[in-house]
Amino acid sequence: MNKIVPVVLLLAAAGAGAAWHFGLPQRYGYFLPAPPAQVLYGNVDIRQVSLGFRVGGRLAAVAVEEGDAVKTGNVLARLDAGPYEIAARAAEENVAALRATLDKLRAGARPSEIEKARAAYQEQVANLANAELALSRAGQLRSQGTVAQSSLDTATAAKDMASARVANAKAALTLIEEGSRTEDIAAAEAQLRAAEAQLDAARTSLADTELKAPADGVILSRVSEPGAIVASSTNVLVLALTEPVWVRAYVSEVDLGRVHPGLKVKVTSDSMTGAGYEGQVGFISPVAEFTPKSVETPDLRTDLVYRLRIVIDHPGKDLRQGMPVTVHLPPAASEAK
Repeated sequence: MNKIVPVVLLLAAAGAGAAWHFGLPQRYGYFLPAPPAQVLYGNVDIRQVSLGFRVGGRLAAVAVEEGDAVKTGNVLARLDAGPYEIAARAAEENVAALRATLDKLRAGARPSEIEKARAAYQEQVANLANAELALSRAGQLRSQGTVAQSSLDTATAAKDMASARVANAKAALTLIEEGSRTEDIAAAEAQLRAAEAQLDAARTSLADTELKAPADGVILSRVSEPGAIVASSTNVLVLALTEPVWVRAYVSEVDLGRVHPGLKVKVTSDSMTGAGYEGQVGFISPVAEFTPKSVETPDLRTDLVYRLRIVIDHPGKDLRQGMPVTVHLPPAASEAK
C-alpha cells in the first residue's frame, strides 16, 4: 500500500504536466491569472506640420534645407511681395481720401463761404425790393391808363420771381450755416471704417508673403522650390515639432487599473545609450480597440487594449518618429513592499 501512494502521486504530476503542455488549463479557464505587466510597448509620435502661405503668388525664396533646425518666428520662405505692396499702397490712399472727406463734413463751410452765401441773399433781397417798387409804379400807371395790362402783369411776375430767389438764397444761407447733416457724417464714417478694414486686410496679405516657423522644429522636406506659382494653403515645407514628443502605447484591460493620467513612467529603447527619458501619462482612451500590428507585446494580437498618450519630459534628439520604445511602469503599492 505504501508503494502505491508514490506511484499515484507520480502519475498525477505527470498528468498535470501533460495537461499544461497541451493547453488544457488555458482552454478550460482554470489557470491562475498572469501577474500584471511591468512594461508597455509603443512608438514615438512626433507631430508634423505642413506649412503653406495664406495667400498665393510666385515663390521667391526658400531659406531652409531639409534637416535644418528652426526656431519659432524664423522666416522660412518668401513670396514675391510686389503685387501685395501695390494693393496696400492703394488701400492707404483710399483711406486718406475718405478721411479728408469726413474731416470736411465735420468742419462744415468755411467763413468765406458763409459770407458769400450771405451776400447772395442780400443781393436777392435788394432785387426783390426793386421788383416790388416796379410793380407799385406799374399799378399806379395802369390805374391812370398810361400802361397796358401786360406791363402790369410783367411787373407782377418779376416781383414773384424775385421773391422766390430771396427764399432760395435764404435757404442756402441757412443750410451752409447749419453745416453737414449728421446722416452724411455717419455715412462718411462708415465708408472710412470699411476702407480701414480693407487696408488691414491688404497689410495682412502683405505680411503673409513671409512664411514663418510656428514652433521650434526640424525641416523634414521642401515640397516647393523658388519660382513655383503656389496657391494659398499649398504645402511648401513640412516641419517636425521639437516638442511635444509623445509615445503612443497600449495597455490591456487587465493592467488598466495600474495607469492613470499623470502617472510617472520611464521610456527606453534599444538604441538609447542613457537611462532613458522621464514621462507621464497624459491621456487614456475611453474606447477599447484591438492591439495594433505595429505594437510588439507578448499578448495575443486579438486582445482588447486601450490607447495611451505618454508625454516625454525634455525629449532628446535621439527620439525619432515611429521609433519603438518600452514604457516602464512604476511598481504597484503591493509590489513595492
